[in-house]
Amino acid sequence: MRNVSAQDWDALLDAQTEATPFMRHAYLSAMEESGSASAQTGWKLQLVTLRHALPPQSGQLAGAAALYIKPHSYGEYVFDWAWADAYQRHGLNYYPKAVSAVPFTPVPGSRLLADSSQSQSALLSAMVELAQNENWSSLHLLFLSNDDLQVTETAGWLSRHTVQFHWHNAAYDDFEHFLRALNQEKRKKIKQERRKVAEAGVVFKAFEGVQIQSADWDFFYQCYAQTYFEHGNAPYLNRDFFQRMQDNMPANWVLFIAEKAGRRMACSLIGLGNNVAYGRYWGALERVDCLHFEACYYQPIEWCISKGVERFEGGAQGEHKMARALLPVKANSAHWLAHPGFADAVEKYLEKEGHGVSAYLENLEGRSPLKAK
Repeated sequence: MRNVSAQDWDALLDAQTEATPFMRHAYLSAMEESGSASAQTGWKLQLVTLRHALPPQSGQLAGAAALYIKPHSYGEYVFDWAWADAYQRHGLNYYPKAVSAVPFTPVPGSRLLADSSQSQSALLSAMVELAQNENWSSLHLLFLSNDDLQVTETAGWLSRHTVQFHWHNAAYDDFEHFLRALNQEKRKKIKQERRKVAEAGVVFKAFEGVQIQSADWDFFYQCYAQTYFEHGNAPYLNRDFFQRMQDNMPANWVLFIAEKAGRRMACSLIGLGNNVAYGRYWGALERVDCLHFEACYYQPIEWCISKGVERFEGGAQGEHKMARALLPVKANSAHWLAHPGFADAVEKYLEKEGHGVSAYLENLEGRSPLKAK
């Protein structure tokens, strides 16, 4: 990332319709320089940049994309293990492949940073040419914006759809006002869950931006790592990554810390950008019934209401989020495969899968927790 001006990169990003803080130069640099996303962890960065050739803009950045060359499919949240298996069974190599995504961060947003639709198309063509020259099996743009999706579909790429769950702020006055918008069953359930946490003696405090001190980040990382280890995995992100967030992007974070009997025992972290909140990580050092729901949904939603934040994105998967009024939305990815036969097979697979996703969305929308109007 040091090879591209942070100012130029972020200027391109800010010009996009779906810019997120996770595509900022500082965020991707932190991924790279902390070693969290590196060749050693299977995320080798390959930048693709496009510059104007003619005056008066000669040399000016016209487009940029962050590609990662990968020998595996971990940390992506759009699953293609079956595709890799099919390649292997036919004696072909699926890896290395190239992915344009934010490592370990399933947040939809712009991937093709460009100053015009023509520059976007040129950027996409350059990526395909690079993939062919490097003999990569495929290119994948994950959780891309609607604008990016139009460009990839025009270029003949394959589209894939998954489901995420987002909460939308209907100009609620407070949490009670929000609860009144829900049907009785869901309203009662949320109150019961919040009551259990309160009766266990757990209280929360929100720390915003520079209020999050090093000791707070240390405690967060302890909880974050504990959650991964409990599931038998090492954490994707190291402590140095979050130090870089504290140093270079403090305004993009809010940390909720839970205390019980005067001692810290759990926390959750959300990201912020363009009046949208993004649920990211959580962890607890001891178990309390319904603590996860309070830390990851109710505290962030209550905070968003108090600050007038428009939307809270709950992250990948999780149908249980609907009971907390996070409603289903379609998330998109785009795929280019070099092998014509496999491209045809994947296209047929995605068409069938797409019908299933559409039916699933329709079913979910019929189970809305909101009161019927």
